[in-house]
Amino acid sequence: MEGKCKCYPEEDVAEDMKEYLDSELMYDLADFFKLFGDSTRIRILTALGKQEMCVCTLSDLLGMSMSAVSHQLRSLKQTKLVRSRKEGKNVYYALDDHHVKDILEMATEHIEE
Repeated sequence: MEGKCKCYPEEDVAEDMKEYLDSELMYDLADFFKLFGDSTRIRILTALGKQEMCVCTLSDLLGMSMSAVSHQLRSLKQTKLVRSRKEGKNVYYALDDHHVKDILEMATEHIEE
């Protein structure tokens, strides 16, 4: 049996807020944060927060195969957390924008408190 909150009148809970909380944006945000739920992806994002790198550099730095790093970069690129640029035969990866670095820094600061 579902009860109604009696702390405030029901009309005070705006219908637009209910719709917003059930919107596609909420699902997109959940998918966005799922990517941060993997320590390998966090390590890649942290490294790219320091400087642009190619797959082989990330592979050496993280002690992972180039294939594994490429797989993670593909996911990060699809969600616009990482961007790439090609220079000759090499592809270099970097954080897509300062927001990604800000999110990592704020999360780190929160955990270290």
